[in-house]
Amino acid sequence: VQLQASGGGLVQPGGSLRLSCVASGSIFSINAMGWYRQAPGNERELVAAITSGGSTNYADFVKGRFTISRDNAKNTVYLQMNSLKPEDTAVYYCNAGLSTYSRGRYWGRGTQVTVSS
Repeated sequence: VQLQASGGGLVQPGGSLRLSCVASGSIFSINAMGWYRQAPGNERELVAAITSGGSTNYADFVKGRFTISRDNAKNTVYLQMNSLKPEDTAVYYCNAGLSTYSRGRYWGRGTQVTVSS
């Protein structure tokens, strides 16, 4: 499975960004897709994940601000990020696997999100 992420960039605090991740290859082997992030000096952490059936899992720190969605026909997962804060600055990684509660075996290249005035 190959994952291609896009949509990162620089945004001011309070702004919005949308990340996209397209899966290709042996997509029949995955059920969950999601996003993790890693800031300098920090461990990689779950942001949000979603199953093919639409069940979601969000980190507490993004509830109410971020929304994950999925288009199964396009093998694409989206992360709509609103009300961004400087502490959301990190490299965001697309991930795919079997469950929304554990890291999948497939990773995309990271995309940088920087929230700064």
